[in-house]
Amino acid sequence: MDPEEIGLNSLRPAPGSRHRPKRVGRGEGSGLGKTAGRGEKGYGARSGAKRKARYEGGQMPIHMRLRKLRGPHMKKSTPFEQFRTHTQPVNVGDLEARFEAGAEVTPRTLAAAGLATRKGVPVKILGEGELAKKLTVRAHGFSKAARERIESAGGTCGAPPEG
Repeated sequence: MDPEEIGLNSLRPAPGSRHRPKRVGRGEGSGLGKTAGRGEKGYGARSGAKRKARYEGGQMPIHMRLRKLRGPHMKKSTPFEQFRTHTQPVNVGDLEARFEAGAEVTPRTLAAAGLATRKGVPVKILGEGELAKKLTVRAHGFSKAARERIESAGGTCGAPPEG
């Protein structure tokens, strides 16, 4: 056959990419006779045995190691870490130090100033420190003290812009 003549009829797997399947249980000389590579006794030696997803080899499973949600009824058997809300805290004292008077503070400008750098995590403004500048602060949440300090300095609090 001409080496440049390639078609569906001449396609072959790359040499060494395909292997013969193991033929288990075909005599001791094969190296996989008698127990066919399953070992002696136990769950893995039985017919129909499958490695269960999330099986941890007999150690305490993760759903039993995690703490549980407090409360009545079936909720208490649910691990609660996955339902906890996370926010990035930013204090008003940090806003005083990093922003000019009259500036608009958003999650994007906070990240540029090196304050709230985690993407996709809501920002909450907390009331630690003093604020004397008038700022327009847009964040996902405000503590009561932070809202009072921003508004007493003549600024405003609001929700962040979309996007």
